[in-house]
Amino acid sequence: MKPLKTGVAYHGNRMPSHAREDLKEIVDADMDIVVHMLSHMDWDRHISSMKDIVSMSEDMGLEVWIDNWGIGGTPGDVSHYLSLYPTDHMIFGNGDRAPYQVCLNSSEYRKFVKRWLETVKSIGGKTVFWDEPKILAREVGGQMDYCCHCPRCQKLFEEKYNKPMPLEMTPEFAEFRTDTIVDFFREITDYAKSLKLYNAACIMPGKGHGISLESAGKLFSLSSLDNVGYDPYWTSAGLAKSYEYVYTNTKDAIARADTYGKDHNIWIQGFVPGGTEEEIVDACTAAYDAGARTLLAWSFHGGESNNYRGPYSERAWRKVIEGFRLVKDEDRRKNWEENRKKFVK
Repeated sequence: MKPLKTGVAYHGNRMPSHAREDLKEIVDADMDIVVHMLSHMDWDRHISSMKDIVSMSEDMGLEVWIDNWGIGGTPGDVSHYLSLYPTDHMIFGNGDRAPYQVCLNSSEYRKFVKRWLETVKSIGGKTVFWDEPKILAREVGGQMDYCCHCPRCQKLFEEKYNKPMPLEMTPEFAEFRTDTIVDFFREITDYAKSLKLYNAACIMPGKGHGISLESAGKLFSLSSLDNVGYDPYWTSAGLAKSYEYVYTNTKDAIARADTYGKDHNIWIQGFVPGGTEEEIVDACTAAYDAGARTLLAWSFHGGESNNYRGPYSERAWRKVIEGFRLVKDEDRRKNWEENRKKFVK
């Protein structure tokens, strides 16, 4: 059986002296992976610090993943790419520009992401984490409004289907949205592979981000993607309890990963409403019980540096540590029992 690994996303600090103490805390919590963001701002202003932080992480024995945090829009920090290429916004059906989201069919954006990948390589990155691929949708006046209706996408749609792009969700439009994501990631992850980078990705189940669970296989089947998974955040799904939701989605994610011969990753929500922190422990055990071998938490200290943090972010962080230690201890116990069966008579 593959080794059980745990880890956490780390962001909100770019001072290596401070990061050293935080990374030590992650190591002391018996975690194996740290996911560092490399936003557009990091690229422009913090690249020397990020190189130091990546190196420091590896020196402490941590596996490092680099997240494309906000490079082309959410999730993550706001990129200033669109100030340089203002015609590359995603466009909603009613003509509104998505303020922060870049159209994935933009050739200039694809070049930009390739340059970002070269930067990941230059700071010592070995694994790229593609965080929640998506195309936007929103509700306006009780009706759904979908991206992307930019002139570029409308032209591509008409060329493919011999009809104008509809405003409502049709089978052809759903397919076009999924195929846009898949085509983008085929090109970009192939380029990452050419740089000898390992590609991991996750999608959020049940959020309608333009790649449904039913069509996720198109993305997961890409030969250049090595590792695929879900972030089954129960409060984002409107749920108060975590175990069933996390267990069911972890089972589904692992089955899909196995179908395409990929490794998997499962994310544990580490920021929760006050008084529900114990649900984090339940989520960790649910993911482990469903077979997860790579569990990652979002994020360090319960997202303390972010607006979405819960009111008791420190307590949430302690529950992440407790949950990860609990499943690691259980995993060790199972391994010991298997070894004893072989050798102790």
